[in-house]
Amino acid sequence: MSFDSLGLSAEILRAVEEQGYREPTPIQRQAIPVVLEGRDLMASAQTGTGKTAGFTLPLLNMLSHTNAQFKGRRPVRALILTPTRELAAQIGENVQAYSKYLTLRSLVVFGGVSINPQMMKLRGGVDVLIATPGRLLDLEHQRAVDLSQVEILVLDEADRMLDMGFIHDIRRLLAKLPAKRQNLLFSATFSDEIKGLASKLLTNPASVEVARRNTASAQIEQSVHFVDKKRKRELLSQMIGEGDWKQVLVFNRTKHGANHLAEQLNKDGITAAAIHGNKSQGARTRALADFKAGSVRVLVATDIAARGLDIDMLPHVVNYELPNVPEDYVHRIGRTGRAEATGEAISLVCVDEHKLLRDIERLLKREIPRIALEGYEPDPSIKAEPIINGRQGSGGGGRGAPRQGQRPGAPRTGAPRSGAPRPGGNGQRSGTSENRGSENRGSAENRPARSRPAHAGQRRTGNAGSGNK
Repeated sequence: MSFDSLGLSAEILRAVEEQGYREPTPIQRQAIPVVLEGRDLMASAQTGTGKTAGFTLPLLNMLSHTNAQFKGRRPVRALILTPTRELAAQIGENVQAYSKYLTLRSLVVFGGVSINPQMMKLRGGVDVLIATPGRLLDLEHQRAVDLSQVEILVLDEADRMLDMGFIHDIRRLLAKLPAKRQNLLFSATFSDEIKGLASKLLTNPASVEVARRNTASAQIEQSVHFVDKKRKRELLSQMIGEGDWKQVLVFNRTKHGANHLAEQLNKDGITAAAIHGNKSQGARTRALADFKAGSVRVLVATDIAARGLDIDMLPHVVNYELPNVPEDYVHRIGRTGRAEATGEAISLVCVDEHKLLRDIERLLKREIPRIALEGYEPDPSIKAEPIINGRQGSGGGGRGAPRQGQRPGAPRTGAPRSGAPRPGGNGQRSGTSENRGSENRGSAENRPARSRPAHAGQRRTGNAGSGNK
């Protein structure tokens, strides 16, 4: 099947071809016709399956057909909500590329940057708005955006938005939208929570599921190296140096740990940068750009900060620390081995993490191959210590640490929105959800761990949006 058979306009087909895509992926083949029919859609597709094109292509096609009837300032007619800044930016790039030969305007808005330029661009009129929930509520509260004419709503990575505590923000935003609209819900899995949201949001939806749950790509070569915690950095540096690895994505559980590891690698002569929620958006963007360009060999990331990263031909992923949530392992290693490409995922596991490894293997229903490295055999006399708040041993700042005045596991109550700009200007309320010193509202690094859907990925090689979220 080719894109020509899906009912897309010549302008969109031309843009798709220029991106190097020839055949639609399974999610695109199933989702695009449904969206073009105007039906609500509940789609389960994991990272790297090309799901972004699965909703952006038909969305743009539909908006372009009715674009001429809107004169003057353009209303927001399509709203795409995403859990993180990186994912919002990635979708924005895709929308720009696919709408190259259309007269539609798009805009990406998220926290962590000044709100004023976003307000100015909204005043000029926008057809497609890609947003994180917190910043969109900021803009709506300041009457900078009108959502009353939204025709199509997309919730991308809905499972992660629920998991990160965005459900209350989503409900507030839904109340601002017209009752008559098309709703598209994309999620890694159809969990009970997602089904509950879908039952209230969607009307007689089509259901599409193209990826098996909790599975890793067969293209990814996985391995485990048992090593003492204090020798992990030494081993990582040796592996990068001896293997002459040019591009490595390394996962750490905490922001402090990511910073420290990047500093240590730089001292070892290996160029490294850290990316996490305490970094400014500019710093995160620069770090990712340097990593893609090759001037930085190692990108040390936390789970939430890596959300939405689209890195072609990424050969190596290293779990410097195993995630507390087993499904996050699948999402992490899904950054490599995309589409037909092969990739390598290595986990450095100390004695404290043996239970985490067992949980991951139980999820995968298989044992990950162990590879013993001479000179790095673990000391059998070292006893396991509990992993507290996402970190080995004692200390704060990790997963599961409640905010001041909040009991562990309690839902966060929404603070009143005064509309007054916070000190320093920008017209942004204090503590916006995308720039609160955590990854995002209720981020995985600052909330109690709990089971959530898996994510896997594939690299783009000839299919529209493969490697895009």
